[in-house]
Amino acid sequence: MTAPAHATETAPRLHKGEATRRRLLLGVLWTGMIVMIAPFLWMALSAFKSEKDLGASPTVWIPDEWTLIHFEKLVKLLDIGSHFFNSTLVAVLVTVCNLVFCSMLGYALAKLNFAGKRPVFALVMCALMVPGNLMLMPMFVMVSKMGLIDSYAALVLPFAAGAFGVFLMRQFMTAIPDELLEAARIDGAGEWFIFWRIAMPLVKPALATLAIFTFLQSWNNFLWPLVATNDPEKYTLPVALATFAIDPTKTNGSNGVLMAGAFLVVLPVLLVFILLQRYFTQGIATAGLK
Repeated sequence: MTAPAHATETAPRLHKGEATRRRLLLGVLWTGMIVMIAPFLWMALSAFKSEKDLGASPTVWIPDEWTLIHFEKLVKLLDIGSHFFNSTLVAVLVTVCNLVFCSMLGYALAKLNFAGKRPVFALVMCALMVPGNLMLMPMFVMVSKMGLIDSYAALVLPFAAGAFGVFLMRQFMTAIPDELLEAARIDGAGEWFIFWRIAMPLVKPALATLAIFTFLQSWNNFLWPLVATNDPEKYTLPVALATFAIDPTKTNGSNGVLMAGAFLVVLPVLLVFILLQRYFTQGIATAGLK
């Protein structure tokens, strides 16, 4: 028995239509990727260009002569090591604090019963709706009255826990089977043991996702470190580079030095993402299934 003629004609048309849609989708994705990655590539390549290539017309993308002169100038003109240490210390401490405190509160909101549980979660959701810049003045007044201006504590404590991290961890903790936790309680395990040895290993993708987002936000944070520090020795790398960029006596109009500094700011974030990429992908995929 043969299939109707119209059925055999429709199948190739549908196949061709699907192939066309895929090509269009791939074209849009490639275009978006190029638009997003082009500025970074330009910055990274310009950090290794000579002054001749930087001022060439038409624009030269691939350097004819690769050089590290801009990095050498940056190290000589700016105490890059000290500022790099400040940024690393602050970003690592903020990330660790968020992983610990947000996980603890997320576990409590997801798996424990206590008075005021719903109001606390509602408060977390309300905090998500408040713009971060709106909190700059209250945070500055609080930190100033505590005498923490020009200290690492001023850069870390206001960001030791965030509403987004609490919400993210709470959502992942909710997916942990209650039967598993009850079995541990029956065996005599305490809540502290259950949290560290059972719950935390089960939410590694969420921890990696939170670590990447928190580290990225803390590393790139510019406005608060600028407000909370007056001592140049406490400047983080973005603040130090910004003040360096507006000083013509140091940059001498060289865009290469600024590109080298920007490359150093972006490099640690890329390394963190590469190291945690597998867990980050799992976290985003799992979040999409919730």
